[in-house]
Amino acid sequence: MRHNKKFNHLGRTADHRHAMLANMAISLIMHKRITTTVAKAKELKKYVEPLITKAKEDSTNSRRVVFSYLQNKDAIKELFGPVAEKVGNRPGGYTRIIKLGFRQGDAAQICFIELVDFDPEMAKTETKKKATRRSRRSGSKAEAPAQEAPAAEAPAAAEAPAAE
Repeated sequence: MRHNKKFNHLGRTADHRHAMLANMAISLIMHKRITTTVAKAKELKKYVEPLITKAKEDSTNSRRVVFSYLQNKDAIKELFGPVAEKVGNRPGGYTRIIKLGFRQGDAAQICFIELVDFDPEMAKTETKKKATRRSRRSGSKAEAPAQEAPAAEAPAAAEAPAAE
């Protein structure tokens, strides 16, 4: 019986699963983004986020604890160096999963998992949010000219580059 065994076994034995998650965590730390299936990414997120939290406190004990999971000196240096510096003030949520679609061969759902603070393109799009006021009412008389004005400016903008 599997009472209270909530985590995904991923169709592997325990040793195989631990080795796979450790290898994926090392790859994520070294490359900052990896592509995998959604099920593996969700399990990797549970595996790697506590390690990143441990890395925020750079002590001998925390290095030993993280090394017992990863077994890779280069990954430990990277984790306690640049990664810990970037996530030092973040309270959690160090990784992001973005779904990409389905794999051609077996139709498995594919995604990439990345460290949040290491994607400059995503940081740019988050700062460009506009605060627009939306209402459920139909357009009032004051809003009607405002909607016509951008339409009038659009042809003028299209003519300007042609003149140059």
